Amino acid sequence: MDVRVISIGALASHPLRKEPAGDRTGHATITLVRTKGRAILVDPGLPAPAVAALLPERAGIEADQITHVFLTRFSPDTARGIRLFDHATWWIHNDEREQIGLHLATKLRELIDASGPGSADEDDESGIMHALQQDIAVLQRFEPAPDRLIEDQDSRADLFPLPGVSPGLAGLLIPQSRRTLLITGDAIATTEHLAKGAVISPCHDLEQAKESFAEAVEIADVIIPGRDNVLFNDARQMF
Repeated sequence: MDVRVISIGALASHPLRKEPAGDRTGHATITLVRTKGRAILVDPGLPAPAVAALLPERAGIEADQITHVFLTRFSPDTARGIRLFDHATWWIHNDEREQIGLHLATKLRELIDASGPGSADEDDESGIMHALQQDIAVLQRFEPAPDRLIEDQDSRADLFPLPGVSPGLAGLLIPQSRRTLLITGDAIATTEHLAKGAVISPCHDLEQAKESFAEAVEIADVIIPGRDNVLFNDARQMF
């Protein structure tokens, strides 16, 4: 199995570096997990042209060779380039799909009800309803990720739920011969978050996010975080 970072992510502003808000557009770390039968791209958070250019540069693979896309969470920062992979199977943890879907549908219904009968389209001057409809359509395209995303003679990749930052955030646990690698998504965002035992903000459920953080630190020798490069987990005994 080949696991490699295609693009290192970033937060829009990094609170642990005391950066002012709005310095840049946040985007997730993009990772490729590849075996003989599957090429799974995790969190394509950059725009499609950037992802298309990076894949051959970083991994010698073209976009049309990606067989599956997996999102650790449903967010613009993880999915900005996903339409490049309309040919592929899209996966997300079912808890994220269901709970985010319910949240989006509820928000859309509230806006429609507030607009009154027959006037929703005319009142959508800011485009909020249209954006919600687009998000719902994209989310419906996803299939629930299986418990085991890869299994062959020499390797496997398992779904690893890490809820808290979002309702159904999930990473990928990849056992290797001498170590365990965990793609954590925003459950562990950056090297500073790992060092300080801090979870990203805003957060759906802070206590649950702290539990997921601790679980990730306990199990992983190597971490691919949500917004940083590969980290070796020296904090394993700290939390």
